[in-house]
Parts: sequence; structure tokens; C-alpha cells
Amino acid sequence: MLDAKTKELIAIAIAVANRCDGCIGFHTKTLVELGTTEQELAEALGVAIYMGGGPSVMYASNTMGAFKEFSQ
Repeated sequence: MLDAKTKELIAIAIAVANRCDGCIGFHTKTLVELGTTEQELAEALGVAIYMGGGPSVMYASNTMGAFKEFSQ
């Protein structure tokens, strides 16, 4: 079975690849609450960019910004 953090990392990668702003906010906040590290998120975002193409880069950048804000 996958743990909650792994499921949320999958969810954020899908949200970024599909460019879903609301999904990104929800899952990013949940990842912070689950104790996700910036490195773990960066790996998931790398997969999202690979699968989602160029437009996903901006969404990944916004996601990292939100992660840093929620982490404060």
C-alpha cells in the first residue's frame, strides 16, 4: 500500500501536468501538512514537467512557490 505522502506526490504531479490551479493549491497544502521535503516535491514536479511538457514548467514553478508559502 502507498502511504499518504506518496499518494499526494502522485496527485500533485497529475495536477501540474493537467494545469489544475485549484488542485495544485489543495495538494500542495496537504503535502506541507504531511511533512514533505522540498526535494521530494521537486522530484514529483520533475515527473510532472516530463509528462506535461513545457506549459507544466510554469505550473511547477507556481507549485514550488505555494509550497514555500505554506511552509512558513
